[in-house]
Amino acid sequence: MKRTARAFWIDRPGEGRLRETVLPEPADGDVVVRTLWSGISRGTESLVFRGGVPGSQHAQMRAPFQEGDFPAPVKYGYLNVGEVEEGPSDLLGRTVFCLYPHQSRYVVPATAVTPVPDSVPAGRAVLAGTVETAVNALWDAAPLIGDRIAVVGGGMVGCSVAALLTRFPGVRLQLVDADPARAEIAAALGVDFAAPEDALGGCDLVVHASATERGLARALDLLTPEGTVVELSWYGDRRVGLPLGEAFHSRRLVIRSSQVGTVSPARSATRGYADRLALALDLLADPRLDALVTGECAFEELPVVMPLIASGRIPALCHRVRYPQTP
Repeated sequence: MKRTARAFWIDRPGEGRLRETVLPEPADGDVVVRTLWSGISRGTESLVFRGGVPGSQHAQMRAPFQEGDFPAPVKYGYLNVGEVEEGPSDLLGRTVFCLYPHQSRYVVPATAVTPVPDSVPAGRAVLAGTVETAVNALWDAAPLIGDRIAVVGGGMVGCSVAALLTRFPGVRLQLVDADPARAEIAAALGVDFAAPEDALGGCDLVVHASATERGLARALDLLTPEGTVVELSWYGDRRVGLPLGEAFHSRRLVIRSSQVGTVSPARSATRGYADRLALALDLLADPRLDALVTGECAFEELPVVMPLIASGRIPALCHRVRYPQTP
């Protein structure tokens, strides 16, 4: 009997549905995974759902197990936690993380899954892909003891970066966001919060993750001379204007891009993708990171919920998707 599963597909920009799919027969070295939870990375997945991926970035934006092509129809996503039902004995029955879309069951090579440590609840492990982005950003940023640091943009990525930065000794750290509701999340993470107009200047390092032109301009304002902005935002097909006149050159400011598709050059000689993801999962033993999961729905509700997330009517950081717990 052929195995079947259900998957969430974007049929056209702004509209999605659940489709039934036939799974391939597992080959030697494959695993069959039954999904327990998946996560919606609101910024990127909303952009994909709206059809906002520019043509020049279609190849670069492909998720590892994406099916279809941008703008649609496409099956997209990369935060999946499940239980191995079939596969090598050392993985059988294990909870694993995989960069797989929203689908109830799937077959992938065993090398594509990473075991979730016993210290990390399965529901929290959906954050692994985002914490991995934060790890790479901090490898790029290379903060130092005692640095004055701001994280501008209290979304899923920005909050993950801020949470990891609380472990650095002696830093002055603020999470900066225009939404006062982010103050509660900052408090749960143990991070000082400020509105953009109240943020402390003189920063050695600013990590920008608001995906807004105004946020990036404010990030530059907050720097001390010769300070650096590490840019994590993905703007899709939007153009961004920056104040690169005025004192930008005289203050010798730096804007540096960072993205998770490549291991940071600072660590690429000694660390690979698997090392980075395993580290992110280890870091998720911190229960404070539960604050990043701000919404939840059943898998069956995803076609209704996704448009609400993409439009901002559900203002989630990570919206967690719950799958039926029976085989």
